Amino acid sequence: MFPTAPLLPEEEWFIRLERTDEGRVAVLTLDTPDRLNGWSWEATRQLAARADQIRFDPQVRAVLLRANGRAFCAGIDAAAPGSPVTGRSDAELVRNYYEGIRHVHERLRAFSGLPQPVVAAVQGYCLGFGFELALMCDIRVAAADAVFALPEVTLGVAVDAGGDLRLAREVGAGWAKLLALTGRRIDAATAERIGAVQSVVPNDQLHSAALEVTRELAANAPLAVQAVKRSIDAYTDQALADGLRTQALSAAALFASTDKTSGYAAAARRERATFEGR
Repeated sequence: MFPTAPLLPEEEWFIRLERTDEGRVAVLTLDTPDRLNGWSWEATRQLAARADQIRFDPQVRAVLLRANGRAFCAGIDAAAPGSPVTGRSDAELVRNYYEGIRHVHERLRAFSGLPQPVVAAVQGYCLGFGFELALMCDIRVAAADAVFALPEVTLGVAVDAGGDLRLAREVGAGWAKLLALTGRRIDAATAERIGAVQSVVPNDQLHSAALEVTRELAANAPLAVQAVKRSIDAYTDQALADGLRTQALSAAALFASTDKTSGYAAAARRERATFEGR
């Protein structure tokens, strides 16, 4: 599943980019609602490319990330096309997973490191990578029906895009461990209470409420806003780079495990897996 194929032609992209408010607000929309906006290598490539477009647009002062349909992002799309990771030995397989995960981290950094602040508008399922993506944003506004989880351990794999690290940054290590080590789901009210989201609104007000926050950011002096974001990120993310390197290695080893195979097979049968620790 490594991203070796070229990007699709832009007219076929499913992460759409629009500009509003005289170009000061960029709106990114995840637009595969029939698949609950499930994530893929192609989605990672498109997100990085969209981030590059926004980064160098002098008019864009703030970004809104939203999704069409009843889910923000329900996690990895297991049915998405991609080449399976292979290796001639267990060691090479782990190495290939490790380099692939590092590659994804580098692509996602284009989005999480945007100079402009990013507001996420989250509805419905926000699971696995979906939760990780929301945590890459600076501010999160959730609909009342939003559900959050990092269920990776129930599949026999580790969180691999930094979601658990960013969650610990936002809510503290205790809550991050409880959610990431159990895979437990929480509702929007709980997410707001622990600080994982900053606001919860009725479902039909999500887009307008998140856009209002984005416009408020865009109305301020852009260089000052970017300087404040840069300073806060420099303070809160001091250990993130080291943590991501450790995470890439740990996750790579688990992707080559028997438990991972058992976990995904059980999930496909809608059963709970029995793990053997190998």
